[in-house]
Amino acid sequence: MDYKKLDKTSVIEYLSNIKKIMAYFGSDDLVAQEIGDGNLNYVYKISSVQNPQKALIAKQAVPYLRCVGEEFPLSRERMTYEIRALQKFYNILPSFIPNLYHTSEDMSLVVMEYLGNHIIMRKGLMEGVKYEKFSEHISTYMSAMLFYTSSLYLKSSEKRAIIAEFNSNIELCKLTEDLVFSFPFMEHETNDNENVKNNPQAQKLFKDMEFKEKALELKYRFMTQSDALLHGDLHTGSIMINESQTYVIDPEFAFVGPFGFDIGALLANLVNNYIYHEVVTKDKDFQEWLLMSIKEILEKFRDKFLDFWTEHKESALLVEGYLDSETLVRYKEKFVKNIIKESVGYAGVKMARRIYGVAGVTEIRGIEDKELRAEAEKIALKIAREFVIRYEKINSVDEILEIVKNAG
Repeated sequence: MDYKKLDKTSVIEYLSNIKKIMAYFGSDDLVAQEIGDGNLNYVYKISSVQNPQKALIAKQAVPYLRCVGEEFPLSRERMTYEIRALQKFYNILPSFIPNLYHTSEDMSLVVMEYLGNHIIMRKGLMEGVKYEKFSEHISTYMSAMLFYTSSLYLKSSEKRAIIAEFNSNIELCKLTEDLVFSFPFMEHETNDNENVKNNPQAQKLFKDMEFKEKALELKYRFMTQSDALLHGDLHTGSIMINESQTYVIDPEFAFVGPFGFDIGALLANLVNNYIYHEVVTKDKDFQEWLLMSIKEILEKFRDKFLDFWTEHKESALLVEGYLDSETLVRYKEKFVKNIIKESVGYAGVKMARRIYGVAGVTEIRGIEDKELRAEAEKIALKIAREFVIRYEKINSVDEILEIVKNAG
């Protein structure tokens, strides 16, 4: 059918004609609630009137950037890549991906499982909730998704097929190139210009050519490396969680890119949460838990990625017998170490871009007290700069944690 933007009434009319969805709801009456708070899309919770816990989520892309408005056009095709990514990730590791009930590329629409017993991770972390299984879950997710969509596992023809399937996600890749790597570090209309105006800290960032040169190197890697299929926007707002389960959602930015980008995005968000608790809640115990979680995530990722690699002897990259066992172990360990180093650089760019760029992060920009917000911004930019300048020289996870702890 032709595309039509859905609202709270028309979304129910549309879904009422889909057999699988009506089989889920039976003869119940339905009601829709708009619950989206993201930058790109509209999200509706479709619930049974008789049993409100029986619900699904309908997510639709519109032909513009929602957080800016219709004056910022953006193709609806981003939903095509989200659908493909959800299906690909589900096939690799279904325990971390919601069930899909309906997809339509024509309508730029996906209908999926309602995670009613979960919350957005960012919200939980800001409230000081410790998710003890998260490091185990997310390290498994990242190591599996990155390894099994890379040339370390796939045949050359399979890898090129994934590239062909995803790397036409041109608009959202360009959005990242501009809004993550460029515009936030210069005078630009998309920035939080009320905060930039007469702000010496912003002007210092805009004139920091050492930082900007390193950010440019990372941008070039982002534009040219085709290591693995990425989520593309793996922050704590794209994770639904409770004490026992973790689900990754919203992969509309999915493309084949550098190994370290997703890991860096997650690292940036955990550090931003650390800063929030440093400045606002002063909860030292929770800060320690966050640092421990970062350490566990990165070390578990390393170990699991290497375990997957040990299980699979041949790939597009390696032919069995090409290297002796000692050289092969050394090569693999260095390879994964470089992934983690690269992730630190991307974390720095991601943190810095949230300060003045178009899409701020709640932990920093949501602080209402101006003095506290300025303090949080100062700490975030200090850590971000250290990450970007030093990422290639970092040799251990403990060095990453020291940068964070010493910035306050």
